[in-house]
Amino acid sequence: MQALILAAGMGKRLKELTQDNTKCMVKINGVTLIERMLRQIDKHNLSKIVIVIGYEGQKLIDYIATLKNIKTPIVYVNNPIYDKTNNIYSLSLAQDYLCEEDTLLFESDLIFEDSIIDLLLNDPRPSLALVDKYESWMDGTCLKIDEQDNITAFIPGKNFKYSEKDEYYKTVNIYKFSKNFSKNSYVPFLNAYIKALGENEYYEQVLRVITMLDNPEIKAERLTGQLWYETDDIQDLDIASSMFHPDDDEKVAALQRRFGGYWRYPKLLDFCYLVNPYFPPQRLMDEIKANFETLITQYPSGMGVNSLLAAKNFDIHQQNIVVGNGAAELIKSFMEMQNGKIGFARPTFEEYPNRYTKENSVVFVPSNKDFSYSADDLMEFFGDKDIKTLVVINPDNPSGNYIPKRDLLRLVDWSKEKGVKLVIDESFVDFSVCEDSTIILQDVLDNNKHLYVVKSISKSYGVPGIRLGILASGDVETIAVIKKDVAIWNINSFGEFYMQIAEKYKKDYAQALVKFRDERNRFLNELNAIKGIRVIPSQANYFMVELTGGITAKELTKKMLIIYDILIKDLSTKVDGQYIRIAIRSKEDNDRLIDAFKAEIF
Repeated sequence: MQALILAAGMGKRLKELTQDNTKCMVKINGVTLIERMLRQIDKHNLSKIVIVIGYEGQKLIDYIATLKNIKTPIVYVNNPIYDKTNNIYSLSLAQDYLCEEDTLLFESDLIFEDSIIDLLLNDPRPSLALVDKYESWMDGTCLKIDEQDNITAFIPGKNFKYSEKDEYYKTVNIYKFSKNFSKNSYVPFLNAYIKALGENEYYEQVLRVITMLDNPEIKAERLTGQLWYETDDIQDLDIASSMFHPDDDEKVAALQRRFGGYWRYPKLLDFCYLVNPYFPPQRLMDEIKANFETLITQYPSGMGVNSLLAAKNFDIHQQNIVVGNGAAELIKSFMEMQNGKIGFARPTFEEYPNRYTKENSVVFVPSNKDFSYSADDLMEFFGDKDIKTLVVINPDNPSGNYIPKRDLLRLVDWSKEKGVKLVIDESFVDFSVCEDSTIILQDVLDNNKHLYVVKSISKSYGVPGIRLGILASGDVETIAVIKKDVAIWNINSFGEFYMQIAEKYKKDYAQALVKFRDERNRFLNELNAIKGIRVIPSQANYFMVELTGGITAKELTKKMLIIYDILIKDLSTKVDGQYIRIAIRSKEDNDRLIDAFKAEIF
C-alpha cells in the first residue's frame, strides 16, 4: 500500500498566504497541512508517498526535506503546466504509480483525524470513496449512495439541488484504490476522459463515469462522526484551527470566542446560546422560503415602517417602540445615553453592565445559593443608593430568577416615586409559567414614562439569525433619539417580513410555549436524578447548574465539547463556585446532554 498526495494547485482563494508558498504549506495551529498529513501517513508503514507537485514545487520539496523523523520514502511527480490544468491531469501524471500497488489518495488541502486513515485501512473492501453526510458548510462534489454503499450518482457543484440535499453525501477527497481497480478501470477511463474532454477537469468526474458501470468496484465508506475539513480560504483556516487545536482548553476558548455561527462545525450541539426550541413552526419557515428571492433582492423598509410593524405585533403605539438589529443594538444605544450611577443585580446578562463604567455601577448580589431575589430585595438594597437607573433582567440570566408581574409593577411604582429610570429586560418572560407576564402594555407605558422595556425577539421566538429586538417606553423623546441613533436600515428584509407575518402564528407560538414548559419540567426531573449536580429552578429557557460532585465547571465544559461535541456555558468568570448554564432544547437534544452528564458526573 502506498499514498498519493495531489499538491500541484495554486490555492488562489488563500490570497497572500499562497503568494510564495504552496497551499499545503499554510499552517494551522503552527503546523503546515503537509507536515501534519505526512506524519499521519507515516504511522502506517506504507511503501512510499507519491506527491504530485506544481506551483512552487521546489519550495515544497525543500521544505519536506527539512522535516525530521519521516521514514516513509517520498517521491515526486511534477506537473509543469499546473496553471493550465486541473487535478485530473495531475493524477494522470502519477498513473504508473497507481497501477503498481494499492493506493490511498489524498488532496493536500485537507485536515482530518488520524482515525480516518484507520477507517480505510481496516475496511476489507478493496476500493473506497470516503464520504460524509452533507451539511451546509460543505462545498464541491456530492453523491448519492444506496443501503449497500453503492454510489448511485455523482453530483458536481453545478448540478447540486438544494431540494435533494438530505439525500446527499459529500466526498471527503480521500480514497482507497486497489491496484486492480486502478489498472483495469480507473486509469483507462482517466485517459479516455482526458482525451475526450481535456486536461482542465476534475478526477472525480472519472469516478462518476465508472459508477455507471454494472460492477463499478468502488464503494462508499461513510464517516461516523470523525472530524475533517477542507481549507480553501481564510475562513476555512480559522474554523479548522479551532476544530483541530491540540490544546483542549484553547479549543474550547476559540469556540467560545466565536459567539455563534456553529452550523459550520460538524456535529456540534449548542447548549450555550438560548433560543425557543419549538418555534417557529414549519409553515412559517415555508412562508419565508417562498418569499426568499423577493426578500434577498429588495431593500427593507426604513425605521418608520418597521416601528409600525412592531407596534402592531405588540399592540402599542408606533411612537412608543423602536426595532433593533437584535436587542443588543438597542441596549448599546440606550446605555450610551445614560449618566450617573446605574444599579444592577448580578449575576446577570452582561451586555448591560459591560456597556457602562464599573465605577458608576452599583451592584446587588443575592446572598442565597440560588441567586434569587424579589422586588422587595431590590427596593430595600437600592432604596438608599444614589442611582439614576436600575436594570432588571426578568427572568434573570443565568439564574432564571423570576419576579411575578404584580411585584414587578410594584417595582415600577417604587422607581417612579424615587425618580429612577427602570429598565426591564423581559427577553425570557414568555417562557415563565404565567401566560400574562409581559409589561409591554400601552397603559403601563403611558403611566410610567421612566420605564423602558427590552425584548429579544430572537430568543423568545427562536429566530436568532434574523436579529430582531425591540425597546418600548412611554418616553417617546428617548425612543425618537434611539431611532435616529441607529441606522435607518438597521434590520434586513427577512426581519421585516417576519414581523409582517408574525401575527398569523400567535396560536402556534402559544402552543410552542406550552410544549416548552412541559419539556422544561421533564428535563428538570431528569437532571435532578443525576448525582453531583444541583439544578436551580428557572422560569426561562435555561438552567443554572451547580456542580457538587468534584468536577469543575471548566473541566466539564471541556469534556462536553471534546468528547461529546456539546457546547455549554462555563460561569466560572461570572460567579464564585462551580456553575454552568445549559439551554433547554428539544427532548432529543436534552436526552443527549443527560446521557453525557451521567457519564461524566454521576
